Amino acid sequence: MRSSVRIIVDAMGGDNAPEAVVKGALSVHGQGGVEIILAGREEEILAAAGGSVPAGVQVVDAREVIEICDDPATAFKRKKDSSVTVGLTMLKNGEGDAFVSAGSTGALLSAATLIVKRVRGIRRAALCPVIPTATGRAVLIDCGANAECTAEYLTQFAYLGSFYARRVLGVKRPRVGLLNIGAEPSKGDALRHETYPILQAAGERGELNFIGNIEAKEAILGGCDVIVSDGFAGNIMLKSIEGVGSFLGREVKGMFLRSGLSKMCALLMKGSLRTFKEKIDPDTIGGTAFIGISKPVIKAHGSSGERAIAQAVRQAAAVARSGIIADIEANVSRMHPSAEQL
Repeated sequence: MRSSVRIIVDAMGGDNAPEAVVKGALSVHGQGGVEIILAGREEEILAAAGGSVPAGVQVVDAREVIEICDDPATAFKRKKDSSVTVGLTMLKNGEGDAFVSAGSTGALLSAATLIVKRVRGIRRAALCPVIPTATGRAVLIDCGANAECTAEYLTQFAYLGSFYARRVLGVKRPRVGLLNIGAEPSKGDALRHETYPILQAAGERGELNFIGNIEAKEAILGGCDVIVSDGFAGNIMLKSIEGVGSFLGREVKGMFLRSGLSKMCALLMKGSLRTFKEKIDPDTIGGTAFIGISKPVIKAHGSSGERAIAQAVRQAAAVARSGIIADIEANVSRMHPSAEQL
């Protein structure tokens, strides 16, 4: 494992930039060999940091900002001095080991794909959010809500998600499930019917630990470690999990504040309640990795506060140290099903 990693942070991206982004990133600087590079308007970065940054932190001046209203496909080209374009160019040139941004997802993915480039042989980078389950965490990997999906892409995603679960989450033999409305191979639409036998064959070859179709409810209960999905279904599942998590957190808090007795119970259960909150709080994870890009790129939530940014930086460091990109490069040929399978 590498002793130090340099994380480039888009200081201008997100609803709470630059203050929350700068403070969150600086809180991690120096921890476990993490070095911070902040890209953005220098005077605003310094103001957010209280006038100066700690020794060893690099500030790279970038005058333009990609706004949420900008065309995500072209913004980074038109705004060549934006914090995203400058930061990703530094990553491409080896001046950092990973990049973190809470800005526009579409703009970040477009810029990462065209500046940093995909791993050779990867047809499309995948979004790889980590979700809480009853037994720990799982990877929900898809191509984005608005992207076209095919059996070939889902096959690729199964491998990418498996590499991520093994290398970053530390799962020795990740169980890969195809998100569907039922467990039987006959369930689902044409996309699921085309993908299932390809993943089954990969499992028989020992390349994937494919366990078959999995329903959303079973996945949340910990039924697999990698959930493979098209972007539309995957996005619905992700947003549903976030909504249920917020609902449960609010309801549990309300139950313990109803009376003096319930408040006393809350004090007795303080540790358990904190553990529960940590498990369902999206800030605990911090961001989503773009898997398939030739260097680590992490998308933090647009509404990220200091804690979420700090976690996204830690996640970026873990991905940079994991060796996942070398795994992907060594196995690209396995990810493309033959013409007979499609």
